[in-house]
Amino acid sequence: MTASVVSPALPSRLPIASQPIWTTDGRLFGNEFLYRSRDGLPAQVDRWRSDRQDVATASVLEALFGDGPPAATTYAFVNITRSFLVDDRPLPAHAGRLVLEIVESVAADAEVIAGLERLRLRGYLIAIDDFAAEPDQVAMMPYADFVKIDCRDVRRQGPSLVQLARRHGARLVAERVSDSLLVEECRGWGFDLLQGDVLGPAVTLTA
Repeated sequence: MTASVVSPALPSRLPIASQPIWTTDGRLFGNEFLYRSRDGLPAQVDRWRSDRQDVATASVLEALFGDGPPAATTYAFVNITRSFLVDDRPLPAHAGRLVLEIVESVAADAEVIAGLERLRLRGYLIAIDDFAAEPDQVAMMPYADFVKIDCRDVRRQGPSLVQLARRHGARLVAERVSDSLLVEECRGWGFDLLQGDVLGPAVTLTA
C-alpha cells in the first residue's frame, strides 16, 4: 500500500493534503482531504472556532470540486461542520464521490438530523469521524455510511466499540493505523477500511 494523489490543488487556491484510505486487501478506496495553511503545513483546525472551521471546510471543497467533480473514481472524504449539514453553506455537485465526514463537535440536534436525512436523499455519503460512542454520535449512526474509529481506542476499550459502530450497517474505517501490528489487529477486529501513516501519510498536494 502506498500513498496516492488523486487531484492536485490549483495554485490560486490554498493547498490541501491527501491521505489514502485502503481496503483490508490493499485496494485504494478513497482519500481524506485536509486543510493546509498557505505554506502547506497542518493548521490544527480542530482547535479553531466553528466559524473559522467553516472557512477551512469551504476551502477544501473549493480546491476539490470548484471546477466540478474530479475525474478520479475513488471516494473523497472531507471534514464537514454543522453549517454544511443544516444548509447554511452550500455543498458542491459530487457525482456520488463526496463523503461528508462529520467532526466530533457537531451536536445531533433536530436541524442536524433533518440535514442528514436531506443530504442522504441527495446522494451524499455520511461518515462519523472519531467515533467514541458519545450520545450525539450514537444518535447520528442510523444516517452513517461510514464510521471512523481511532484504532488505539479499540486497544483501550475493547472490540465492543467496533460492535456498536457496526450496529446500523455502516462500513468501519480504522484511523491512525501507525504500525504493521495495528494493521493485523484492525483486520481481526473486523474493520472494512484502513487509514494511517504506516499505509500512507497525509501528503500536501502541489500543482
